[in-house]
Amino acid sequence: MSVELTKGAVEALINSPQADSDIILQLLNIRQLSNSSGPPRFRLFMSDGQHSSPSFLLATQMNHLKEDNLLEPNCVCIVKKTINNTLADGRCVVVVLDMEILQSAEETGGRIGNPTLYDTTGKKSSPQKPSSGPSVLASPPSAAVPGSSNKTNTTLSSPRGHEKHFVGKSPMKGSPAKVSNASPSSSAKVMPIASLNPYQSKWTIRARVTNKSSIRTWSNSRGEGKLFSFEIVDESGEIKITAFNNEVDKFFSLVEQGKVYFITKATLKVANRQYTTLKNDYEMTLQAHSSIVPCDDTGGIPAVLCDFVPIAELENREKDTVVDVIGVCKSAEDVSRITTKTSREVSKRALHLIDPTGKEVTATLWGEEAEKFDGSQQPVVAIKGARLSDFGGRSLSALFSSTVMVNPDLPEAFSLRAWYDQGGYAINCQSLTETRSVGSGAKTNWKTLSDVKSEQLGQGEKADYFTCLASVVYIRKENCLYRACPSAECNKKVVDQQNGLYRCEKCNQEFPNFKYRLLLSANLADFGDNQWVTCFQETAEVLLGHSAETLGQLRDTDETAFEEVFQKTNFTTHIFRNRVKLETYNDESRVKVTVMEVLPVDHREYSRRLLSNIRKLAS
Repeated sequence: MSVELTKGAVEALINSPQADSDIILQLLNIRQLSNSSGPPRFRLFMSDGQHSSPSFLLATQMNHLKEDNLLEPNCVCIVKKTINNTLADGRCVVVVLDMEILQSAEETGGRIGNPTLYDTTGKKSSPQKPSSGPSVLASPPSAAVPGSSNKTNTTLSSPRGHEKHFVGKSPMKGSPAKVSNASPSSSAKVMPIASLNPYQSKWTIRARVTNKSSIRTWSNSRGEGKLFSFEIVDESGEIKITAFNNEVDKFFSLVEQGKVYFITKATLKVANRQYTTLKNDYEMTLQAHSSIVPCDDTGGIPAVLCDFVPIAELENREKDTVVDVIGVCKSAEDVSRITTKTSREVSKRALHLIDPTGKEVTATLWGEEAEKFDGSQQPVVAIKGARLSDFGGRSLSALFSSTVMVNPDLPEAFSLRAWYDQGGYAINCQSLTETRSVGSGAKTNWKTLSDVKSEQLGQGEKADYFTCLASVVYIRKENCLYRACPSAECNKKVVDQQNGLYRCEKCNQEFPNFKYRLLLSANLADFGDNQWVTCFQETAEVLLGHSAETLGQLRDTDETAFEEVFQKTNFTTHIFRNRVKLETYNDESRVKVTVMEVLPVDHREYSRRLLSNIRKLAS
């Protein structure tokens, strides 16, 4: 099939800092460059039918075209976006950021036209075949070019037979940012983040700060110091920047999240994946001679660069993958505090996010983000750089480097809000977090207490899990507390030695103190039936609203106050997530229900679920 190439495009691309037009070129040859680290890089020998040049380099996010055997010699491509990179020896490389395959090599059938080799001086040599020998272009460093996890569609229905020419003034766009008076130098060339590499000495970037950390300190055998980091983005990609010690004092107060800056004279190095989740092979370090200057011209700089993964797709991602996710927070749990292995208390809050895929996932926020979050209005929440876990199926956790955005000014957020308000709230989404519940891998279902008995839950080889809305009818307060071993990893009951010491048989030790533990037996009821359940320490504390230690002190010092705690808990309504299993003790079999989690009732969400069930029954 006949295809017309965009004549004059090779010359225009080489001489233009950036191009955003759809340009039709033919690939004459492709070679992988020698590269000791980072992803593979490919040199492209491109032709517009009039000129040809080996000065094209495929951006790493487009490597899938080669890996899928779509990018082959003689195929015809639509080059959609490029940027130029000047090497240390002055040679120009055209980095192809976005391209699509218009026609395969088989469909094309051979070379189009009789192109002559174009060099950077504009001189043309006689027509020649692209070399099949070693690359004559030195391998440039593998500059990081962030890419989407969703591969670009490699076929395109485009009008053919329409010939494009570049005559007179090139229609290519100029530099991505004009250097204003606020620029470090009126003659500075602003480069895209995607084109940076450690072998460049003179460059200036214009980018927006999307995330900024607090100042942290460290102390080790080599000394002590302080640091802070921030992340920046432009239209080509993103990168992390870190400042240490003196540079912290110099730049911390200057850098503000959301502002745009000119940045130059920082040092580039290979990114440490332990401390960054950005899709960039490099990161920056500020030095004494580095420059950060505010820029008033913010045009063309995105607020944030996200590659959102649909919630349903999380099931297919590997554990510990770092992803960007966006969804409507249909409910948020109360803030709780946990103690880490280093004995540090941290706040946490679980959010339940849904999207149009009909799936739900639990995302955990930590620290200040957890404490200040308000989920009362079902906001749209976007998390950039959340870690995917297989705990309880699939769940997400915000990292120190994550960016949490509530009702962000993004097209995806507006689309989600419209979907939710127009009926998405009534959808009964399947939770990925609950799909593989602890122990059984079974799906957690909403059940009434009568359903538990009529469906004989827990009678199989494995435990069953269910969620119910129920009220507390009665709590046995007798023997609900016991004195346990104070060791962190032991909860066994201790024996009072009557000499001020308490002995733990498991640890084979005597201790001067003990800790109180709760083991609560309660009767729950809903409209159809009742059920005895067991609550261990954590769930019992949530249900009673007091810690075991507090209750132990009340029992020993104020019996009336202790009794009042239980009276206030009676006839309160909660959502209970439970484990049910048939157990045998002393040759007697009985179904045991253990409460795994106690949650407050979100009446709005619960009413929506009821309405959804009514609609299903009515249909």
